[in-house]
Amino acid sequence: MELEARSLQPNVKAVLLAKLREYKSDLNNLKSEHKRLASANSNQAARDDLLESGMADAMSVSANQRGRLMMSTERLNESSDRIKESRRTMLETEELGVSILQDLHQQRQSLLHANDTNKLHGVDDNISKSKKILTNMSRRMSRNKWIISSIIVVLVVAIALILYFKLSK
Repeated sequence: MELEARSLQPNVKAVLLAKLREYKSDLNNLKSEHKRLASANSNQAARDDLLESGMADAMSVSANQRGRLMMSTERLNESSDRIKESRRTMLETEELGVSILQDLHQQRQSLLHANDTNKLHGVDDNISKSKKILTNMSRRMSRNKWIISSIIVVLVVAIALILYFKLSK
């Protein structure tokens, strides 16, 4: 028992070693009392008293140990429940961490694709080209309006001249 008590945790070990010393001293006292009574074998009544008191002590010690054992079992069950709850919390936290890491990975991929400079330069070049084309189209449209307006003015003048000469004769 002493070897088992020494291999336990320090806080439990001290308590158990103290109880073990107490039990050893009780055992030594009982042995010495037994020798004394055995040597005085002549008095049967003394022997009966010894046996009755020994049984009463054994029963009280047994009840005391049973009570301590029940308390220890209850504490062990409570500790087991706390460990289960801690494990459940740990698993939930781990799942949450995995979810966050997946979100971060997706965001990283999005940023990497958005930062792809070849695509952005290509888009910028295409925008510049389209702007130049639209400017040229606008200039041509203005020029064509002026040309059409000029042709209309020339035709109106020509019609007016034709009418003037036809009517003046």
